[in-house]
Amino acid sequence: MSAVLPAVNTAPVKQTSHWTDRVAHVALFLVALALVAFLALPLLTILVQALQGKDGEFVALANFVEYAKTPSLLGSLWNSLWVSSVVTMIAVPLAFGFAYALARSCMPLKPLFRGITLIPLLAPSLLSAISLIYWFGNQGVLKAWIVQLGWREIYGAPGIVIAECFAVFPHALMILVTALSLSDARLYEAADAMGTSAARKFFTITLPGAKYGLISAALVTFTLVITDFGIPKVIGGSFNVLATDVFKLVIGQQDFSKGAVVAILLLAPAIVTFAVDGYVSRRQTAMLTARAVPYRPKRSARYDAAMTLYCSFIAFLVLAMLGMAIFASFASFWPYNLSPSLRHYVMGLVDAEVGEGFVNSLKMAAGTAVFGTALVFCGAYLMEKTQGAPGLRGIVKLLAMLPMAVPGLVLGLGYIFFFNEPKNPLNGLYHTLALLTLCTIVHFYTTGHLTAVTALKSLDSEFEAVSASLKVPFFKTFWRVTLPICTPALVDIARYFFINAMTTISAVVFLYSPETKVASIAILNLDEAGEIGAAAAMAVLIGAASAVATLLFMALAWWVNRRTQAWRTTDR
Repeated sequence: MSAVLPAVNTAPVKQTSHWTDRVAHVALFLVALALVAFLALPLLTILVQALQGKDGEFVALANFVEYAKTPSLLGSLWNSLWVSSVVTMIAVPLAFGFAYALARSCMPLKPLFRGITLIPLLAPSLLSAISLIYWFGNQGVLKAWIVQLGWREIYGAPGIVIAECFAVFPHALMILVTALSLSDARLYEAADAMGTSAARKFFTITLPGAKYGLISAALVTFTLVITDFGIPKVIGGSFNVLATDVFKLVIGQQDFSKGAVVAILLLAPAIVTFAVDGYVSRRQTAMLTARAVPYRPKRSARYDAAMTLYCSFIAFLVLAMLGMAIFASFASFWPYNLSPSLRHYVMGLVDAEVGEGFVNSLKMAAGTAVFGTALVFCGAYLMEKTQGAPGLRGIVKLLAMLPMAVPGLVLGLGYIFFFNEPKNPLNGLYHTLALLTLCTIVHFYTTGHLTAVTALKSLDSEFEAVSASLKVPFFKTFWRVTLPICTPALVDIARYFFINAMTTISAVVFLYSPETKVASIAILNLDEAGEIGAAAAMAVLIGAASAVATLLFMALAWWVNRRTQAWRTTDR
């Protein structure tokens, strides 16, 4: 029988690659090339610089050994670690209590309280440091009060801790609100049926369910504090931390090798916390199943009143911090003449020429929003919706997640070493507004990338499958289908880029020139010159611009939803 049957060729049929696949691979390669040039190579130059002497000779670990023998620098490392730990232990419980009130109570005015706590995101972090100086500084309103508490002054560790708590509170709150929102009401119903007390339900159901959110919030808070530059620079006084040491070594002493060593030390905690967060995320189990019942808090007059009182206290502190900065920015001559005037605004915008820096900030923020959103979304689309080139995809995925673990100061220092090299063909970008824009895009790349990936994963892969079967190029599907559906995510990414570009300090503090100075850096210069009133005015102005931009983005999102998301609504 087998002799009669013809021989069957069992070799696999070779699939021919469509030309559009090659186009996608080339586009993905360009994204990878951009990330290598503006992220990987600058970071690599920091490591190379740390292993070199002042004359460029290879010295292995000699710079690290010399650093370890310098008591003052080791003191800065210890200061950074314990201050970050203290802020984390204060800010995370406060944010958890606020998030618990928002998610697990029926208190009134929840949107108002939530909006007030987001205010710190709209202004540079050093705004809180400036406010504290007006509240508790040498000529502060409540200077006598802190003296009675046993503090000699607000400058140093106390000021850094308080200001950082204000700055990082909204970041921790956003994570914890999400964690507490994912709860199954059936667990609480079963506990009630067994007569479980409220305290036992909290410790056996609520806390275990939110533990991953708590860990993530703590890691994010610790990383933000240890890598922050603006607050220690303004209110730190003689209390040195790693972030200010990098600035002093590079700008003040021109000791690039030792500055690179400190940058690597600054990078280490961020990488550790990033790795721990990844480990925790992999171990996290789903809190909501297909049969889960969303938790709905029950009204309780006494409990809701207590939660309202707590949130009112936190909101009062936030408004007091913001309100003092606004009041001081209009005060004619603190503390002798408090009548309102525009003196500090004129001094900042005209006399100190911050007006030009403010225009530069708007240009940089607009460029970051437009080009950053385009790069992030196109890169995420090529990663999620095209096929082939697995090695290239792995590289892009790694580089897309890396910026989350890289502090802005470290990235900016890497840009100095890399782009200031005369032999580098990209040397012409140094001290340009374009480089500041590129640095800001890379610094905040990961959050935008994750937002885009989340939006793209919600789309069925059948769109691309049907397009491929009909021989429709992927870029037509991208333009006609994917892009219109994902426009709300695009607006969110653009808003995130714009606001952070307006307020960032650490990522661009090493890269500006007199012609490309941005407003956030000009605030530092005003503070160093002793013009703290003008510095407060400029910080308030940045906050106002960010608030206006947020409202415009909200209007844009509403218009986009009406034009592109009509398919989500059904007429009944």
